[in-house]
Amino acid sequence: MVAAYLAVVISTLVLNAAAAAADFCRARFVLATSTEVGVSQNWLPLLGALKAAGAAGLLIGLLWVRAIGLAAAIGLVLFFIGAVTFHVRARVLYNLIFPGFYLALAIASLILIATR
Repeated sequence: MVAAYLAVVISTLVLNAAAAAADFCRARFVLATSTEVGVSQNWLPLLGALKAAGAAGLLIGLLWVRAIGLAAAIGLVLFFIGAVTFHVRARVLYNLIFPGFYLALAIASLILIATR
């Protein structure tokens, strides 16, 4: 169980850190997706900061304070519920797998942290 916990939580934090970096760098695919789903590019630094905070919180939760990891996982679940909602509302379904995958990872992390 410890191996699954570590694998899921570390994957979640690494992928969210990478997604935050893509937001901060204004990667081409981030700009295209934000335009399609109706999110202003002015929001990208904030969205990147939220993902980075979630990743950092998961790391802190792994190393020191479990409650911070739990809070970070809750925040990421809420964030990606919002992302999925924006995709569905805009009917941009062809790439819904990406926010859906991040949501699934965040939910799995939340469950594993909460039951640890």
